[in-house]
Amino acid sequence: MELSEIAIHDLRSSDKNAIQQAAQLLLDAFRTLVPDAWETWDDALEEVQESLQPGRISRVAIAHEQEVVGWIGGVPTYSHAWELHPLVVKSSYQRQGIGRRLVADLEMQVSVRGGLTLYLGSDDETGLTSLADQDLYPNPLEHLATLQNHQGHPYTFYQKVGFVLVGVIPDANGLGKPDIWLAKRVKKSEPQEEPGYTEAVEP
Repeated sequence: MELSEIAIHDLRSSDKNAIQQAAQLLLDAFRTLVPDAWETWDDALEEVQESLQPGRISRVAIAHEQEVVGWIGGVPTYSHAWELHPLVVKSSYQRQGIGRRLVADLEMQVSVRGGLTLYLGSDDETGLTSLADQDLYPNPLEHLATLQNHQGHPYTFYQKVGFVLVGVIPDANGLGKPDIWLAKRVKKSEPQEEPGYTEAVEP
């Protein structure tokens, strides 16, 4: 499928089918990466519904026949910084540029709301990086400076789309299970009227 055939638009509370598809994406994608993130269908559904709260950003990538193939969320956490949470792309559509387009779209959405920084935490609970199963104290940043990706941890994807490593929280999810933090400055955008369906800005 061509990327031009994929539309990105707001996830709306009235679109029950898209909400359920986004919840299923969470369950499928994070089952092995972050096993404790969303353990049940109800947990995943609640996460999607929370993304629809006023002030938050919730965007979906739609393929033919209204299939949700990707979902991204943004949470305002500081006066000028937003957390990217979460990002997920359907497994059969990965490595086709959809994740990159969703991130670029979120950057635009954050920028028009006055945001300057987009950041995220990317857990390592399953030993995918050199930080896992290590005692990162007393100098966590020394370990971060030599970070290596052993088995496909997503932090390298975020680096490819412009994020940089800004920190690590040792033992965030248990002993030897850190949370890796990345951030980037978003480009300033002028407010735009949003049609029902929009193409994402290319990164």
